[in-house]
Amino acid sequence: MRSDLATRYGQDRLPRYTSYPTAPHFNPRIGEVDYRQWLKSLSPRQSASIYLHVPFCRSMCWYCGCHTSVTRREDPIAVYCSGLRTEAHLVAETIGHRQPISHVHFGGGTPTIMTPETFADLVGALRYSYFVLPGAEIAVEIDPRTLIEPMAEALGFSGVNRASLGVQSFDPAVQRVINRQQSFEQTARCADMLRKSGIRRLNFDLLYGLPLQTVRSCLDTVAKCIELRPDRFSVFGYAHIPSFKKHQRKIDEDALPDSNERHLQSEAIAESLINAGYVRIGFDHFALPSDELAVAKREGRLRRNFQGYTNDCADTLIGLGASAIGRMPQGFVQNAVAPRDYLANVAEDCLATVKGYEFTEDDRFRADLIERVMCDMTVDLSRIARSHGRSPETAVVDRLRLESLIAEGAVTVDEDRISVSEGAEFLVRIVASAFDAHLARSAATHCRAV
Repeated sequence: MRSDLATRYGQDRLPRYTSYPTAPHFNPRIGEVDYRQWLKSLSPRQSASIYLHVPFCRSMCWYCGCHTSVTRREDPIAVYCSGLRTEAHLVAETIGHRQPISHVHFGGGTPTIMTPETFADLVGALRYSYFVLPGAEIAVEIDPRTLIEPMAEALGFSGVNRASLGVQSFDPAVQRVINRQQSFEQTARCADMLRKSGIRRLNFDLLYGLPLQTVRSCLDTVAKCIELRPDRFSVFGYAHIPSFKKHQRKIDEDALPDSNERHLQSEAIAESLINAGYVRIGFDHFALPSDELAVAKREGRLRRNFQGYTNDCADTLIGLGASAIGRMPQGFVQNAVAPRDYLANVAEDCLATVKGYEFTEDDRFRADLIERVMCDMTVDLSRIARSHGRSPETAVVDRLRLESLIAEGAVTVDEDRISVSEGAEFLVRIVASAFDAHLARSAATHCRAV
């Protein structure tokens, strides 16, 4: 474990590289007209994925970095879900055929904030407008504190076969200062309800780097989670960006762990999960050896998208809902962020796209480089350069950064193959940034590299 490297590089602010180029580079020059053209060009022979964003919660967690808002009323949720159904139909109508769908993901916010009947209707609308493949993964993010049995039953009835449960931390002191009180018993009850409803593939989401969090409390949380034996864990570092999310100002910055402590927490969680039989996937996911994600890693098919590491091989992601980002073969598109603006667009039978990004050939080259090093911890520059008609000498943008990592022993070079050294996987985003041609001219504020 290289704590010296965590101290040296931990303050760097870098993208998570769930996309390339990253969202701060999207611009309003790409809009509805472009998106319509791109949708019409989709092939019925290639499957796509769908992401639906539900931007509502019952309470605000102060660490949250998502586009969401708090509501106690049901009407705004019902109106919004009606808009989702309308947008799904508009997009399908624009495509012009029943597009095959291999993955569906409900995110937020809290997608299960809608009523069970509304959720079933929404999935039914998707199945009507698109050809959701028989083996498609249908996943939903869940707040265990608010899931009720009728909703669990509706999820199973609707064909949901994977659920991601937000846990973050079971430490009561941490929970108090992040405004998220959630007991182990609530989480266990939620997992039990889901499994009884036929949803047996469960993911748990954990955070490290939270205020008052310690290595000991991280390990206590992991030990409790392991008792419930989820298939996967996502282990993210808390991104404190109060200039972007004002509610994060409620968190006392003096209570946040420093880069070295964050690294110790991350590695303690990783070691505990590996000892419990989980396989490390990339730098922040873990899965049981039989899980599809672990299989994809072994077979070299691991991908990275806005949800993190995935076995989803579709090159097209249709984003539905306020702030949702879609990925087309030609580039990225993003919907209006504010639900009011989003609903106003779809009410006029317009697509809600307000900005995006059209790929250049250089972007495609660098996206491949970054995805492979993020997924495999190694990248063959010659192989990828050949596939793009490029020279491997053009791959590295920030040579000084890479040479520094090599000198530290964090990276090794064998001819044109660049590899992250064992024990330095937590620096993979820094390695990826050496291929990023946009980073130097970006004014965006990113999260800590460690």
